[in-house]
Amino acid sequence: MTKFDVLGFGALNVDVLFKVEKFATAEKESFIEDYTEACGGSSANTIVGLARLGCRVGFIGKVAGDREGKLQLDCFKAEGVDTGGIVEATKGRSGSVMGFVDRTGARTLYINSGVNDLIEPREIKFDYISQTKLIHLSSFVGEKSFRAQKKLLSSLPEGVEISFDPGSVYAQKGFGVIEPIIKNSHVIMPNAVELELLTGEEDFRKGADFMIGMGVKIVAVKLGSKGCYVTDGQEHLTVEPFKVKALDTTGAGDAFNAGFLYGLIHEKSLYECGQLGNFVGSRTVLAMGARAGLPYAKDLEFLR
Repeated sequence: MTKFDVLGFGALNVDVLFKVEKFATAEKESFIEDYTEACGGSSANTIVGLARLGCRVGFIGKVAGDREGKLQLDCFKAEGVDTGGIVEATKGRSGSVMGFVDRTGARTLYINSGVNDLIEPREIKFDYISQTKLIHLSSFVGEKSFRAQKKLLSSLPEGVEISFDPGSVYAQKGFGVIEPIIKNSHVIMPNAVELELLTGEEDFRKGADFMIGMGVKIVAVKLGSKGCYVTDGQEHLTVEPFKVKALDTTGAGDAFNAGFLYGLIHEKSLYECGQLGNFVGSRTVLAMGARAGLPYAKDLEFLR
């Protein structure tokens, strides 16, 4: 029996989120109504979501020996996430994000990557990754950490599969650049905009079919307030959303990933996986920040 259900591999950031009256354009002003500081990072948020649902999880990443790095480690430990794959740098600063959220729940983010972009292949503990069934990848800003992810793919232990959320950062690189990750992914979970950037297809169904043709086994397309579309090449399913009034959409896609992967881990049907993704995503938008609203296993009772 493996030690972990899922390991995450991606950026670790401390998010400072400002709730604003509206987004200010150049030479204009707006007002801060509230703010919050919380641990974040796309893959990291997904891993915390899985931990709350009772999965055995750990993380591969890099932090510095500063306040933000300690905060990241403490956040993980408090959620039951194993930190054995995280490298602590002796120099530099940990990653951070400054975000602005307007009254509609829309957001804009500014990323300060820090040591996230300095992780190297030699720092990845391959005995650590051999203890999982699944590794969930999300984007880095820098090239060195991107190369480390691609290097990992060439050294994957047998039986370890890849889950991938490209996010806007990797989607903007284009399909040709991230093709090595896509072709090695068991499941890919982009939103509709990212999928179009990667495939050139305006119709997300055609974009999903393109990914299946590239060897991806399962594609889950996040459609925001319209739910999701999931396919394995045999089934083609649109899954209805859970209707909620969003306070903050930060981390909604990461939360969807957690619900969807929970379903896969527990061998749920493709439709149920989409339903779980939609549910977990709908909970997180009810609170400020990417993690505060993430549900626990007991909250899934009505879906069983």
